[in-house]
Amino acid sequence: MVSPLGPEHLRRPSATPGASLQLLAPAGSFPAFEAALEQGADAVYVGAPGCNARALSRDFTMAEIDAMIQQAHGCGVQLYIAMNSLVKESELPRVIEALACFEQMRPDALIIQDLGLLYLVQTWFPGLPLHASTLMSVHNSTGARELTNLGFERVVLARELTIEEMAQIHRQSGAELEVFVHGAMCFSYSGLCMFSSLHGGKSSLRGQCVQPCRRHYSWLAGGKGQAKGRRSDGKYVFSMNDLCGVDMLPELRDAGVRCLKIEGRMKSASYVANTVAAYRMALDSIDAPEADQERILREAHGLLDAAMARKRSSGYFLSDQPREAITPGQSGTSGRLLGRVDGLHREKQRHAGKRFSFRLTLTEAVQEGDRLRLHDDKSGERTSFTLRSLSVQGRHRKTAIKGETVQIGCIAPFKGQIGQAFKGSLYKVDVGARIVAERSGQQRRKRLADKRIVPDYQKVEKIVHHLHWKNIAEGKKKKSGKSRTGRQPRRFPGKAMGRGRQRELPWWVLLANLADVRHRLPVRAARIGIVLNRENIDQLARLGKKIRKNHGQIVWRLLPVIHEADQQWYCRQIDQLVAAGFRRFELGHCSQYGWFLTHFKQETPLELFGFYTQNALNSASLRALGHLGYRGALFSLETEKINLLAALSHYRQRNKRARARKKGPDRLEVGLYVYGRPPLFTARLNSDHFRYRQQIISPREEQYRIEHHDGLTRVRSTLPFSLLKWHQELTGTGLDYLVVDLSGGPLREEVSTVNTLLAGSKKHLSVLAGNFEGTLV
Repeated sequence: MVSPLGPEHLRRPSATPGASLQLLAPAGSFPAFEAALEQGADAVYVGAPGCNARALSRDFTMAEIDAMIQQAHGCGVQLYIAMNSLVKESELPRVIEALACFEQMRPDALIIQDLGLLYLVQTWFPGLPLHASTLMSVHNSTGARELTNLGFERVVLARELTIEEMAQIHRQSGAELEVFVHGAMCFSYSGLCMFSSLHGGKSSLRGQCVQPCRRHYSWLAGGKGQAKGRRSDGKYVFSMNDLCGVDMLPELRDAGVRCLKIEGRMKSASYVANTVAAYRMALDSIDAPEADQERILREAHGLLDAAMARKRSSGYFLSDQPREAITPGQSGTSGRLLGRVDGLHREKQRHAGKRFSFRLTLTEAVQEGDRLRLHDDKSGERTSFTLRSLSVQGRHRKTAIKGETVQIGCIAPFKGQIGQAFKGSLYKVDVGARIVAERSGQQRRKRLADKRIVPDYQKVEKIVHHLHWKNIAEGKKKKSGKSRTGRQPRRFPGKAMGRGRQRELPWWVLLANLADVRHRLPVRAARIGIVLNRENIDQLARLGKKIRKNHGQIVWRLLPVIHEADQQWYCRQIDQLVAAGFRRFELGHCSQYGWFLTHFKQETPLELFGFYTQNALNSASLRALGHLGYRGALFSLETEKINLLAALSHYRQRNKRARARKKGPDRLEVGLYVYGRPPLFTARLNSDHFRYRQQIISPREEQYRIEHHDGLTRVRSTLPFSLLKWHQELTGTGLDYLVVDLSGGPLREEVSTVNTLLAGSKKHLSVLAGNFEGTLV
C-alpha cells in the first residue's frame, strides 16, 4: 500500500461531463443476473460468498461467479464483486482464499469498505481493481480524492448528496464517481449505522441488518419516568421512501457521474428486469427531443410501478432536506398493497411447520405462486411466503380478482400477535412467473455443482503467515474445502498467563464542550477529546489562558460527516489550531488525513488518531491504519470479545520488532471505546415530524432520543453503552488506552453514571454491552 503521507499519490483517469453513463444492475440470483443482461445493463454486481453486505438466502459459489464473469464478458458487460462486508479476525484466512480465487477469475472490480481488505489487496493482489463502497460514507471531495489516492479506481458516493454536491466533488477531486440512482434508502449514513448491531447483534456493516428504521415507533409524551399509557403514535418515523432518479439522468451526467447504480441484490428477477429496462430506455433517450423524452419517461415509470417496490422519491438529489423522503403514515414495506388483515389464526395440520390463515378483501388480483409479505402494524415484523392456499367462499381457487374477499393460508414462522388482536397489511412483492425463472437457476446450479475454483494455497499460506497467524500448518497441502483458521484466545490474559499485576491503561475522556475540561472527571484523563465545531472554537477564543494547562491533553475530534460546504471552515480551523500549538487530532473518516498533509513537513510532528467510525474490526485493518501514518485508532464498537483478543494478538505478534523500537510505520496504539451513548443512527435528514424534546419508543419497549446538532440528526439509546465492568481485565490484552465518552448527555449525570459503574456498586444500572459478550453476526 502506498502511504498517502509520502510523496507518491496514485491517480486514475476520471469521468468528465458528457461522458457516457454506465448502468449497473444488481444480481442476487441467476435469474436476476440473466434479466440484467437481457434488459441492457452495462455492468452487473454480485456478492462475494460470505463477505458481502446483503444477507442472501444463498450466496453464489466461486464456480458460479466465474461462470457469470465469462458470460458477462462474452456479452460485453462488466461484472463487479461486492466484497463490502466488514471482516472479523477469524474470517481473514477465508477472505484471503477468496481474493486468491478472484485473482484468477479477473472480475472488473471488487467493491469494498474494510480497510483490512484494502491493505490485503494493495499488498498481495494489486491486479484486482477496487471500488470504494457506499459503506465508506464518502460525502465530500476530500473523501473522494484521498480514496482515489489510495488506489480506488472508483468511489461510490453516500446516498445523502445533492446533484450539485456531486458536481462539486467531481470538480474538486477528479475522482470517478458512482451513485445509487434507484432503490432502497437507509435512514442513517451507510457505514455509520450501529442500531441493528448494538440492539441485536446483527451488523448492517456485515449484511445482517434487521432494519430497525422500518419499525413502528411511538412518542413518549413526558420523557423520563412517563407512564406506559401516555404515548402518541409516531408511526414509521425513520422509514425512507425508495430513491428514483430516472427523471434526472441528464443532470447526473452533467455533474460528472460515471456510473448509475440500481440497489437490489435481494430483489427478484422481475424487479431487476423492470428496473433495468426502465433506466435503459431513459438512458438511450437522454439526448432525444423533449417530447420523445416525456413519452419514454412515462413508459419508464410504468415499468417501475410494475417492479412492486416502495413509494418513490427523488431522495437527496434536489435538496439536502427533502420533504418527501419519509411518509410516516406508510409502513415502508415494498410491494403492492393487497388489503388490510384483521385477525390471524393458527390452524392444526398434519405436516411440519405452523399454518396460519386470514381473510381480507383484495385491492389487487393474486394467483397461486405469488410472493406475499404480511406486515404486523404493531411490531413491524414482516413475514414473507409463497401463496399456495387460496379460497373464495370456501372453494379452492388458483386466482382471485380485485374486490373479492379471500381466505389465505400460509406456512411461515410468525412471532407477532395471533388471533383477533393481529392488525396488519398484506403486500404482493413478486409474481408467480418467478417460479419458472427459479427453475432455470436451479438447473444452472446443478450443472456447476461439481466445478471448483482452487486458490493458490502456497500464496494464501504466505499471506496468513505474514499476518502472524499461529497454528497455521505451514507447507502442507490443503485436503478439503474448509479454511484453516488460527486458534483464537477465548479468555482475557492476566495472572493466569503469568503476567502478574498489570499497569492500568491510560484513560481518554471525550467531552462535548471545551469549557468542561475544568469539570471534575470520573477518571484521570491522559487525553481529553473535544469535538471540533464552531461552538468549541468560539469557547477556545473566550477561555484563552484558563485552559492553557490542558493544551497537552486535548485531542481535537473531527466528526465522521463533514459536508462539502463546510470543508473550508474546517481546513482553516485545523491550520489555526496547529499554529496555536495543538498537535493531536482524532479523525472520524479515514480520508480526513488529507487535511493534514502540509503540516507533516513541520519540525513538531502531528499525531493522528482514528475514531471507531473507521470500523477497524481485524488486524489487517490495524495494519492499514499504521501504514497510513496514524498514531493510534479505536477498535470497532461492534466487536465481540473473542474477535478483539484475536486481532490484538495477531497484530501485536506481527509488530513485535516495531514495538521494541517504539517507532516505525506500523506502530499503532489501539484503543477501545468502553463507555458512552454512541449514535445508533447518524443521518442528514432534519424532518418536521421529529420531536427532539420527547423520547421515542420501539415495539420492544426500547427508548431512544433524537437530537440535531452540527448539521446531523442522531438517534441515541436512553441506556448507555458500557464495557466498564471489564476495564481491569482489558489491561494486558494488547490495548493501549480506553475511552470514556461523556459527550452524549448532561455532564453531571454522565460523570455520576461512570463513577457508579467503575465502583461496581450494588445499585443496578441497565446498560448496553453491544456484542462484547455475545457473537457479532
